[in-house]
Amino acid sequence: MEPPKDRHTPEKSSSGCCTNCGGPTISEPSPLASLPEMSPPPNYRPIRAPAINLPHNSQAIILSPVPHAEQVPVVSPPYQFQPPVKRIHSPDDIRRFQESPSFKNFLGFVVSLSESIRGHKISDPCDVSPTVAAIVSILETLLQWIDEIPPVQMSSRYGNISFRSWHERLAERGESLILELLLPDEFKGSTIEIVPYFFDSFGNSSRIDYGTGHETNFAAWLYCLARMGIVKEDDYHGVVARVFVKYLELMRKLQMVYCLEPAGSHGVWGLDDYHFLPFIFGSSQLIDHKYMKPKSIHNDDILENFSSEYMYLSCIAFVKKVKKGLFAEHSPLLDDISGVPNWKKVNSGLLKMYKVDVLEKVPIMQHFLFGWLIKWEE
Repeated sequence: MEPPKDRHTPEKSSSGCCTNCGGPTISEPSPLASLPEMSPPPNYRPIRAPAINLPHNSQAIILSPVPHAEQVPVVSPPYQFQPPVKRIHSPDDIRRFQESPSFKNFLGFVVSLSESIRGHKISDPCDVSPTVAAIVSILETLLQWIDEIPPVQMSSRYGNISFRSWHERLAERGESLILELLLPDEFKGSTIEIVPYFFDSFGNSSRIDYGTGHETNFAAWLYCLARMGIVKEDDYHGVVARVFVKYLELMRKLQMVYCLEPAGSHGVWGLDDYHFLPFIFGSSQLIDHKYMKPKSIHNDDILENFSSEYMYLSCIAFVKKVKKGLFAEHSPLLDDISGVPNWKKVNSGLLKMYKVDVLEKVPIMQHFLFGWLIKWEE
């Protein structure tokens, strides 16, 4: 007897189950060999899970234009130095800052520093002016203070309270160091404006932390010196290869000795717990390098032999030293960047990322200061 034409006859499935009701079928399932159109199972296993937790602003970074270098306009008398104050409290304030000449010129200054070190090793000869030598001398003094103020014994992972003693000494002697070693007579009155940037360059003494906002304050302090004509364009190579390298040495020692907590870290999906600018400058150093590519960071021999010459490799070596486990798991963003084909793309991408992830973030820039040298546009 034939089934009614309006009723559907249950079909047999190759899995041995009815496709309608899921019940077993009478016949055995046909062997897989009879289904040549099926592809074999994959013979690989992913190293880690897909990057489903990528920063939500990745699209903003991709769409952002690559920042360009800008010449820093030098101020002229009459000078109107003033105590700098905080101005950023909301996303609207960030947008106002982003559209201002101060924002574009400060970011252009960072790009100029990056371009000045392009293709150069740290040990390459550069013009060390009296200004560059004076700043390096100030940072060396701050390094000596760490040896004179040892950390106290504590059980907590982060936040050795001896850092507050180091910061107190900075507050007591920092201004006199700048006045004695760096500023010409006509700019002695600028300390009211530039010293707060300097003090905020080395972490927060209350929270005992340090992050990219403090690093940005150091760049802002250098920018203020450029605005006054104390740091000149001819100094830029020395500012990166001598001053910033010494600053990085100082900050790593502070981080390790006093166990500074990362300020505003993105966790594993951040570039680094503490720094951003050395990755920018370091990637610029390696542009057009004959042998070393972004993927070379996975070669331990390269890191061991060349980290003293290239800031990017130095940062990677430091991360691998202080973090345990697979690099792809504790630093997935750096691991992903290693897949970029060349250093020029890495450098331009990091500049865009610095603009979006640091200079346009309220939690970071709410602490940034504005005065006469870095103006807030009403």
